[in-house]
Amino acid sequence: MVNETRGWQRPLNWLRSLRQYFVALTFSSLTRRIVSLNLLGLVALVTSILYLSQFRAGLIDARAQSLLVQAEIIAGAIAASATVETNTITIDPDRLLDLKPGETYGAPDEMAGLDFPINPERVAPVLRRLISPTKTRARIYDRDGVLILDSRSLYGRGDVLRFELPPPSTDKPGFAEKAAIAVRTWLNRGDLPLYRELGPENGNGYQEVAQSLDGLKSSMVRINERGEVIVSVAVPVQRFRAVHGSLMLSTQGDDIDQMVTAERLAILKVFAVAAVVMIVLSLLLASTIAGPVRRLADSAERVRRRIRTRVEIPDFTSRRDEIGHLSGALRDMTDALYNRIEAIETFAADVSHELKNPLTSLRSAVETLPLAKNENSRGRLLAVIEHDVRRLDRLISDISDASRLDAELQRNDVAPVDMRRLLTTLTGVANETKLGHDVGVDIRFEGAFSDSFSVPGHDSRLFQVITNLVTNAQSFSTPGSKVRILCRRLKTDIEILVDDDGPGIEPDALERIFERFYTDRPHQGFGQNSGLGLSISQQIVEAHRGKIWAENRLGPVNDEGEIPVNGARFVVRLPAT
Repeated sequence: MVNETRGWQRPLNWLRSLRQYFVALTFSSLTRRIVSLNLLGLVALVTSILYLSQFRAGLIDARAQSLLVQAEIIAGAIAASATVETNTITIDPDRLLDLKPGETYGAPDEMAGLDFPINPERVAPVLRRLISPTKTRARIYDRDGVLILDSRSLYGRGDVLRFELPPPSTDKPGFAEKAAIAVRTWLNRGDLPLYRELGPENGNGYQEVAQSLDGLKSSMVRINERGEVIVSVAVPVQRFRAVHGSLMLSTQGDDIDQMVTAERLAILKVFAVAAVVMIVLSLLLASTIAGPVRRLADSAERVRRRIRTRVEIPDFTSRRDEIGHLSGALRDMTDALYNRIEAIETFAADVSHELKNPLTSLRSAVETLPLAKNENSRGRLLAVIEHDVRRLDRLISDISDASRLDAELQRNDVAPVDMRRLLTTLTGVANETKLGHDVGVDIRFEGAFSDSFSVPGHDSRLFQVITNLVTNAQSFSTPGSKVRILCRRLKTDIEILVDDDGPGIEPDALERIFERFYTDRPHQGFGQNSGLGLSISQQIVEAHRGKIWAENRLGPVNDEGEIPVNGARFVVRLPAT
């Protein structure tokens, strides 16, 4: 029983998790924007299709052409197939249905030059039989533009109700109908004129009727008050070029609109399907953007709050897009931030430790000074105090320089630095001052004089690096020897070598000499060096995207099978411009 319950809970838990994910995704601002913008573009496309439908224009043109053909057949039949009886026209309806445009079944010479009126009693049965199946409205006007016959007034098998038009409807449309009429009017109107019903005496008020009474066939497209398209055509009723009246055919109010509406409904169905597909695709797209961005934001928030010792930023670097680049940048930034925090903590601990030694010695000397019984003891204590004060001053100066180094390198702009000129100047200064050492400095450049020894960086800080290396080499060299500087151009780098003839560096100290406050100078008294010079040099070189390392210069194997150390070498490699 327990297993069955667990079996049901697993899919339920999965569905619950999926629901929570989609709810969170749906309420995401980025997701809403993606879905809204995609749907907005689709709505704009469908709206333009509905408004500028070529189907509607083609349908109207086809309808106008069919009405013209129908009107010409009916008008030609009325005029050419009539029989003359007491100055009136008698038409055989059954025979008329078999005629084609322009055909007659009587001798044309019999009616030549005959002026005849149109008899509505004769024409009505034919008109009813021809018009009823087509759902169009037919009106016949005489030569003065007076209405003779209107298919709306026909009923039964041909009885005629003359001149009276159907009374206007008194029912007011409701809100929904008004809204539908407004939308239909906006979609259909364009530059179409408004259709109005004219009185039976005003047939010439219709432009197409007026033109047909002049012997021309014409068509017009209008829109009525309900937003429905009305297509009307008029052709002259004439016999042997004599115009006896006008036949006007027009569509019903919803004839064309029903077909256009059906087409628009089909478009809306396609829009509904496309909208669903668009929403699903937008949600999938948003899930690949909003989800990772939310996880990155949450991780960044945890980094700010320092909930844990070290927060791991999600790794999306496998994605070859902006999210992957953002993830990599955040991970690198976070690692640099944690490394900087750890370096500050370590630096603070080292500074505290290094300052405590001279302070402890200084305090002991100060406390012992009043107890000194003779001048020699007092003099030794004062020497210790002076030594500790100088040591504190040196430590504080070097610590201050190291602490503001990063900020200064970030704040100042990078500029091309000519290493040939910088090293030449440094060599001249070192040979003139010798900084308390009787050790000279030689410099040499490998390559043609035209070779460029320019690197991007800060000239004052690079000068400080080489000065530290030269001073360090002089301090380990014997008086009268030389420190040699070699600058050479590699493919994309500038390499600077500083060699001395000192005792070299212990193998286990080759890496430690760049640590803060590390010093190994047995030949010097304690406290003569802060141990920050090489650490600061390394920090400056790495800030210039370069490398610095130390190595020993080895000589040939001697008679005892040993490889002697001829001195130390410091190598600085910087990227060239």
